[in-house]
Amino acid sequence: MKIKSILKISSLMLFVLFSFVQTASAQKGKKKADKQTIAWRYELEAVATGVKGTYQIKTWTYSTNVETAIEQAKKNAVHGIIFKGFPNNGRVQGQKPIARNASVYDENADFFKDFFKSGGGDYMKFVTLANNGQIAAGDRIKISKKEYKIGVVISVNVAELRKELESRGIIKGLSDGF
Repeated sequence: MKIKSILKISSLMLFVLFSFVQTASAQKGKKKADKQTIAWRYELEAVATGVKGTYQIKTWTYSTNVETAIEQAKKNAVHGIIFKGFPNNGRVQGQKPIARNASVYDENADFFKDFFKSGGGDYMKFVTLANNGQIAAGDRIKISKKEYKIGVVISVNVAELRKELESRGIIKGLSDGF
C-alpha cells in the first residue's frame, strides 16, 4: 500500500517538474524571439497575390532555431509590410511600405511594443502561415556554425492591416493627401 502511494506521489512530482521545465523552455524561446525582433533582421520576397488585399511573401529570417524562425517570420512579414515594402519578382508587383514616414516606429514605440509582443500581439490578426509552416528544402540555409537563414511563406492581409493602423492613428489614410 505504501509503495503505491510513493509511486503516485513520485509520478505526480515528475509530472509537475516536467511541466515546469517545458514552460521555462517556452518562455526562453519567446525571449529569444523578442531579442531577434529588436534587431529586425530579415528579407522579404514576393511570392503571390491572394484574395483582394492579401499578399503571400517569403520572409527570410535569421535564427539559430527553426521554430523560433517560423514565429519570428510572422512578425518580420508584418514589420516589412509596414516599414520596408517588398520588390517586384516578375510575377508579383512590388509594394511600397504602408508607413510613408520612417519615424512612425519611433513616434509610436509603445504601440509597436505591444503590437509585436510575442505570444499574442495584434500582428497575429493579419498573418497566416502558407503551407502549414512547412519549410522547403532550399529554404533552410546554414550561414554560420550556429545560424540559419530560413524562408517561410506568410500570407499577410495588407488591406486589414492598413485599416487597423489608420483607425488607431498610426498611419494616415490614403485619402488624407500627401
